Amino acid sequence: MILVLNFLKNTVLLFVLILISCGNNTKNKIQDKNKGIDKVELEIVVGANQTEAYLPLLKGKNIGIVANQTSVIFKKKDSIFNLDPETNEVGFETTRYRYTHLVDSLFSLNFNIKKVFSPEHGFRGNADAGDFVKDGIDTKTGLPIVSLYGKNKKPYAEQLKDLDIVIFDIQDVGIRFYTYTSTLQYMMEACAEQGIPIIILDRPNPNGHYVDGPTLEIKHKSYLGMQAIPLVHGMTIGEYAQMLNGENWLLNKLKCEIIIIQIKNYTHDTFYSLPIRPSPNLPNDQAIKLYPSLGLFEGTNINAGRGTEFQFQRYGAPFLNKTNMPFTYIPYENFGAKNPKHKNELCYGEDLKDETNNGMTLKWIIKAYKNSTDKSLFFNTDNFTKHAGTTILQQQIESGLSEKEIKSSWKSDLEKFKAIRSKYKLYK
Repeated sequence: MILVLNFLKNTVLLFVLILISCGNNTKNKIQDKNKGIDKVELEIVVGANQTEAYLPLLKGKNIGIVANQTSVIFKKKDSIFNLDPETNEVGFETTRYRYTHLVDSLFSLNFNIKKVFSPEHGFRGNADAGDFVKDGIDTKTGLPIVSLYGKNKKPYAEQLKDLDIVIFDIQDVGIRFYTYTSTLQYMMEACAEQGIPIIILDRPNPNGHYVDGPTLEIKHKSYLGMQAIPLVHGMTIGEYAQMLNGENWLLNKLKCEIIIIQIKNYTHDTFYSLPIRPSPNLPNDQAIKLYPSLGLFEGTNINAGRGTEFQFQRYGAPFLNKTNMPFTYIPYENFGAKNPKHKNELCYGEDLKDETNNGMTLKWIIKAYKNSTDKSLFFNTDNFTKHAGTTILQQQIESGLSEKEIKSSWKSDLEKFKAIRSKYKLYK
């Protein structure tokens, strides 16, 4: 059974309420070309902020919550006007968001939270990529934390036996090898087996405006990709949950009861800037935008900015041609990267912090391969296959195919997926 709670109503009253709501998340503006002024559109309201929709469902229930540092209820937004250092006049405006964590909020309201389930990077979001996350106790609330990125990635029946309902609230970035959709699938399967419904508090996909990349071949499925979907899938967590149910992709074709609290005032073409980094190495909008392209370097011996302050905004390695790629940097141990590739070594590569490309591209990985002075060092074949979802992409790059030629080979699979995706879209 799929119950979708949708509270979108285009009325003047709602317009006023949303504009003044302390739970507003981000503002979208359009330019009035005739008058030269900004028109303010309705602001995005994430699922977690719509407490009137899901708090009644939690009364008297034993609750489990799948959450990380992005699972917040936005309380207030402050505008900060910066001074231009040259003219000493008011310059650009930045925004600071105030919020409370979902778990902390529900705990303070005395809801009966039994445990928190923690995905990759941990409940408070401070574990390195790939690091096991241990079970433990949250020091702030005293709640038990059950790791879903340790000895087991799918909850055991024993871990669910005392629960009546589960909340899933994690900010995703819309890339297949970003592991939160795998966490979602395993939780849905486990809850379906135990007859436990899941409330999904939906959040925007910052890469939700397009679909691209190679489609995973099921024989290469792993925790970096469990279903035959493109690398960039263009869906929110709520939409993807519907697809998992609707396409019978859960184990033994199980169906999980899901209750989706939809995002208000969101479309797939809406720009969304994440107020909180979704993981340690995605620090800003630029990194999130470039992640579909530079994330493929995770399956190679190229450093993609880990160990710097510009994660997924640069790439490099000691064995890249320094004449053609003169940009240099040195990765060091830092927050989110204890052992980055080529730690403490001088890397030659390319700086992309000002890159304006707005979609997935292969031009950087192709360029890096061509400029590799020892191509035998380039690919970590097993890991690259897990990230790409296919062995074909590595073969295509090694054989010298152009980006256009490679992308043309994806066309048929992408069209098929878009047709499936259209059945489960909750937003235009």
